[in-house]
Amino acid sequence: MFAAEFEPAMSNGRRRSPRAPVSLDARIGRGGFDRALCKVTDVSLHGARLHTYSSLRKGSMIWLTLPRLGQVAATIMWADDFEAGCQFQHPLDDGDFATLVDHGMQPQPRAA
Repeated sequence: MFAAEFEPAMSNGRRRSPRAPVSLDARIGRGGFDRALCKVTDVSLHGARLHTYSSLRKGSMIWLTLPRLGQVAATIMWADDFEAGCQFQHPLDDGDFATLVDHGMQPQPRAA
């Protein structure tokens, strides 16, 4: 018979706010112009994870056009092939965050 004690894993404190899984169609641009489609796969008050169709560079500044919110300025914090994480220049407020999560969890209509 085995007996073991365990201790829950502690957070390393890297995340400032919880992330919510979503599926949102968005656009990435620079200088205020939309240039590329992307998919937001999770979002928090402070940033988002993006799946892109073109690579992004760490440190670059982008405009992320989010459904129901419009353009949000963000900095690419990490990038790996066609996935990237961005930090919003200004955190979302609780209402905007809730709007994105609600919209991102509903089935998206297909384009005809």
